[in-house]
This record gives sequence, C-alpha cells and structure tokens, in this order.
Amino acid sequence: MGILISPSVLNSDLSDLAGEVGRISAADFVHLDVMDNHFVPNLTFGLPVVERLLARTELPADVHLMIEDPDTWAPAFAEAGARSVTFHVEASSAPVRLARELRKRGARAAIALKPGTGIEPYLDLLPEFDMVLVMTVEPGFGGQSFIDGTLPKIRRTRDAITALGADIWVQVDGGVSRTTIAGAAQAGANMFVAGSAVYSADDPNAEITALRELADAAYRG
Repeated sequence: MGILISPSVLNSDLSDLAGEVGRISAADFVHLDVMDNHFVPNLTFGLPVVERLLARTELPADVHLMIEDPDTWAPAFAEAGARSVTFHVEASSAPVRLARELRKRGARAAIALKPGTGIEPYLDLLPEFDMVLVMTVEPGFGGQSFIDGTLPKIRRTRDAITALGADIWVQVDGGVSRTTIAGAAQAGANMFVAGSAVYSADDPNAEITALRELADAAYRG
C-alpha cells in the first residue's frame, strides 16, 4: 500500500477548475469537496460541475461529500466517473447499503468521520468500505490547523485494518502540510488531502513530491 497525495481544489481558483487540476499532474488523485451549506456551513459545487470537470481531466477524482442525504446523492457521483466517493457517517442513514451501491457503480466506497466521531461503532463493518477518512479539522473550510487529538483515532483505525489483513486506505484531510504529514503517516494514514499546502506553493508539483517523500519516510503500515 503506497503513499497517495490527493490535493483539494478548495483553495484553488474555482473559476478555472480544469486549469487548476492541470497544475497538479504529480498527484495521485484530485480531491473534490462537495458542500451543500447544510451539513457544513459552506457551499462549493455539485454534480454538474464534477461531471464537466471529470470530462476534462485524466486525474482520478476523490470526491468528498459534505452534504445532507448522501444516501440519495452519492451514487450519482459514482455514475459520473468518480474513482472514489466518500460520505459522512453522521449524514448517512444506511452506510453499508450506500457503500455497496457505490461499489456496484464502480467507485471505491469510503466513510468520513468528523474529529469528534469515534471509529469504534464501525470497526466490525470495515470490510464494507475501501477507505476511512479521518477528518483532522472540522469539515467545511480549508486552511484550518491540524488537530493533533485525531492521531490516536488514526492509529486505532490502522490497527483494526491491519488486524483484519484488509486493503483499506486511511485518509486524512485538514491541515496537512510538511509539518504535520509525517505524524499522520506514522499513525497509519496512507492517503493525504492537502489543499492550502499545495496550491499556495510556487510549484504545486514539487510540493506534492515533497509531501509524498515525507509521508513515505514516516509511514507505519
């Protein structure tokens, strides 16, 4: 299981999404934050924008749904061609059923947990998911500081996956930078969402490479 970098376009020029995705060719995925101003206090873009963007890039899309009622809306993002679709357990009424629907449509199925949401209720269900996203900030806005208190949850998640012998990714999102990525990798994360760190750099691709090298050196599988 290798280290994966998935830059978030949240801190990019949203008026030129295709052009901004073109600046991160060294990335493994592009992270698309879909927010509805209900589940989180922010509004970004929805399915039509994602569909058009996916038609203009070969970089696989890692869609993070911060929306109410993902049970209804998430499958359409898989049908649109998203390689991975993440939904929040706090918003889903039937996470296992939704994960199976996403897989049926050809997407990796992932659950996301807010900083205050524990992983324990979902440990027995881990084989139903392809990835667990441990939010390392409160969802809704880019540019926040990494919450160190989420590191034990990352460790518990990775330990449970290792015990299962499963190929399930652990993703972190929020405050990921050269300062914080090694600690998250050491805790067991292998996929990293970095928005501000990448898009504020003079050379986004060089920053992606630097982040990947730091995580790879620290990773605890």
